[in-house]
Amino acid sequence: MEEVRLVILAGDIGGTNTRLAFFDDEGERPKPVVVDVFPSGAHKGLTEIVSRFVTTHRLPVEGACFGVAGPVIHGRSETSNLAWIVDARELADELGLETVHLINDLEANAYGIAALGPDDFAILNKGTPNAGGNAALISAGTGLGEAGLHWEGDRHQPFPSEGGHVDFAPRNEIEVELFLYLQTRFEHVSYERVVSGPGLYNVYQFLRDTGRGDEPAWLADRIRQEDPPSVISSGAIEGDCKLCVQALDLFVSVYGAEAGNLALKVMATGGLFVGGGIAPKILPKLKDSIFMKAFTAKGRMKALLEAIPVHVILSDETALVGAARLAAHGH
Repeated sequence: MEEVRLVILAGDIGGTNTRLAFFDDEGERPKPVVVDVFPSGAHKGLTEIVSRFVTTHRLPVEGACFGVAGPVIHGRSETSNLAWIVDARELADELGLETVHLINDLEANAYGIAALGPDDFAILNKGTPNAGGNAALISAGTGLGEAGLHWEGDRHQPFPSEGGHVDFAPRNEIEVELFLYLQTRFEHVSYERVVSGPGLYNVYQFLRDTGRGDEPAWLADRIRQEDPPSVISSGAIEGDCKLCVQALDLFVSVYGAEAGNLALKVMATGGLFVGGGIAPKILPKLKDSIFMKAFTAKGRMKALLEAIPVHVILSDETALVGAARLAAHGH
């Protein structure tokens, strides 16, 4: 009799895309059997997408874990950048499982870090490695996610955070003006309003609208027709537009500052990881001095931050791998 193949279902649910994958439960870094990407906004909810995915591939599910972009309270999440309510009990019923894991997406990323290899990282700061210390993760994408990794003596235990929604703290005159500009548009000006894909567009609009640079006609056309943050970041990296360069420089500086804030709050002597979809695309900019200068500019704490290793996560499978590891092994 042929042995039935059991698989782990893992999901990475973001404001833009939902990625689902089946994994074989083998080894410390499970390998995906199949991965599908769904535009989140085109669906009514996660259960609809999960049903479609499972029906299409018809593999018997042994366990499941979903990382969702939003706070998870008692197995339920109202997603931050989607009009969804995600419920672990509803997903379990859909899959015919007793339970499923529902965790914050940055927590899923944090679980995946331990499975990554040297080639999955780019180094921004070598620092002084200290495997016995806490670590932290910050990820700009559709929103700004943050998580901590508490050192428990033999391994890191991830824990979630909604730190991306804390008050944006301007550090200089231009950032004060940026704050006041955003305050006219949003009830609450958080770091996510600056450090995210939409945040980069906010920064660009601020610089344009306050006369700090001219918007070329060709760029205005591209912004109307394409994804504005992608157009702005590519214009900056390629040096095609001075206004784009200014916007990305300010974005990266605030990104570095908030990364340093997070590192201090969790005493991340074990490392600070930069994840999310934006970082690999702007890696040349992250590797220049702007990010690390802002990261370490904490007065009397500068030496502490200079000793923290800082790495950019290059793998786009980290959250899926982390979710699969938690579903399979509980850690």
